[in-house]
Amino acid sequence: MYRNTFNLFDDFFNDVYGDPFAKKDDRGKSVPQLMRTDILEKDGQYLLDIELPGFSREEVQAELKDGYLTIAAVKQHAVESQDTKTNYIRKERYSGSMKRTFYVGEEVTEKDIQAAFKDGILKVMINKPKPKELTDERRFIPIL
Repeated sequence: MYRNTFNLFDDFFNDVYGDPFAKKDDRGKSVPQLMRTDILEKDGQYLLDIELPGFSREEVQAELKDGYLTIAAVKQHAVESQDTKTNYIRKERYSGSMKRTFYVGEEVTEKDIQAAFKDGILKVMINKPKPKELTDERRFIPIL
């Protein structure tokens, strides 16, 4: 599962091997290799592009609860029979679950969100909530 502790291992291995191509954020910290997300604001919408390489649409789930949008993905490889003649030297394919949560506001409902998954990218479109109009209703209190 994706957690903040994952950054510790990313930083450790990037420092040890000195990978000049490792993706860094604005502060020079390594960006987690899972669920990288670009967020854009355009035409009254927030647009999220979330990388989920190797996942299928059926393995990805989006949930909205209490103003938080949670994207979860579960990948389980079939258990392969043990072949006595074949041994893995290295196995890098991801198997497990991860999730990421974004605060979108309590005004956002499921009707305000559309999502599509294609080529390992989950595209989420969130209609920005309209600001509440401030009314200048004066309410006088009777003074007795």
